[in-house]
Amino acid sequence: MRIAVTGGAGYIGSHTVVELLSAGHDVLIVDNFRNSSPEVISRIQLISNRQPQLEQISVLDEQRLETALVDFQPDGVIHFAGLKAVGEAARVPLNYYQTNVEGSLKLFRAMEKAGCHHLVFSSSATVYGHPDRLPVDEGQPCRPTNAYGRTKEIIERVIRDWGAADDRVSAVSLRYFNPVGAHETGEIGEDPNGVPDNLMPFVAQVAVGRREELSVFGRDYDTPDGTGLRDYIHVVDLALAHLAALEFISDRTGVDEINVGTGRGHTVMEMISAFENASGQRVAHKFVGRRAGDTARSVADVQKSRKLLGWTATRNLDRMCRDTWNWQNKNPNGLRPDV
Repeated sequence: MRIAVTGGAGYIGSHTVVELLSAGHDVLIVDNFRNSSPEVISRIQLISNRQPQLEQISVLDEQRLETALVDFQPDGVIHFAGLKAVGEAARVPLNYYQTNVEGSLKLFRAMEKAGCHHLVFSSSATVYGHPDRLPVDEGQPCRPTNAYGRTKEIIERVIRDWGAADDRVSAVSLRYFNPVGAHETGEIGEDPNGVPDNLMPFVAQVAVGRREELSVFGRDYDTPDGTGLRDYIHVVDLALAHLAALEFISDRTGVDEINVGTGRGHTVMEMISAFENASGQRVAHKFVGRRAGDTARSVADVQKSRKLLGWTATRNLDRMCRDTWNWQNKNPNGLRPDV
C-alpha cells in the first residue's frame, strides 16, 4: 500500500515508518520538523534499507498538503502530526487548537481531494480524563481534563461525523496509553524538545548525566509503593498496532476507537528500578508533592484491540528500559545537540 504519514519524523511516527517500510509499503512522510530532526530520515533509511518520500510541510498549509497527497495518491493516511505537551497546552491553548484541530481539518479535506478515505488517527488515553473504573475500556465517557486531551476528543468527533456523512470513510482512532522505549538498533528514539514532559526520557537523561535528578510527583497514592501507576507500551509494539489498524480499515467502512496499551501498570518507582537495572546507572530522584491533574492509576482494557486488530503488545518492561538506554547511551544529546 501507499501510506502517507503526517509527523512521520517524530517519535512514534518514525518507528511506524520503519515498520511500514520493512513490511513493503511505500511511504510519504509529511513533517515540518518542528518537534523532530531531519536526521531521523537518514536513520530510518539506515534501519530499513529503504528511502521514504519526504515533503517538508505543515499540516496547516492546506494548499501544499493537498498537492502532496494528490501527487502521492495514498491508499491510507496515518495522522500523527500535532502538539502534545499537556503543560504547554495549558499555557498556549490556542496554539494547540489551531495546530491539532485546524491542522486535522485541513488534512481531511486534502485527503478528500486525493480520493483517500482510509485513516488511522493518533489519539490518546487523555481523552478519558479521570475514568470511572479500571482498566479503562473504550465505552467509558470522554472527559478530558486539559486542552491537549480536548483537542484529541474534538478530532475524534470530527472523524465520527465525517464517517457518518460519507460511507467511503474507514477510520480508527488509536488511544495510546504511555509509549516508551526505542528501536533496538538505538538509531531512533524519544528526543523531546527542552525539559521532557514524560517520565521515561527524563529518567534516561538523568541516567546519562544530562540532568541532575528526577522529581517524583507524589508518594501517597493508592498504589503498591505510593507512586503513580501507568500502563507503559513499547513504541515498536505501538508502531505495529498501526500496521494492524491499517489492515483492519482496508476492507471495511465506518469509524471506531481502540485502546493501545499492555493492560498492565507499573509505578514510577518500578520504572526507576527497572531502568537502573537495564543501564547499570543510578537514577537520582527526589519526592515532591502531587502534580495537579494526575491520577493514581491508569491502565488500559485491551480486549478490543485483541479482538478487532488481532494485535497484542509483546515487549515487557525490561525490554522497554533496555532499548531506551541503548538509544540514550548512543545519542546522549539526542539528534538535536543544539537543543
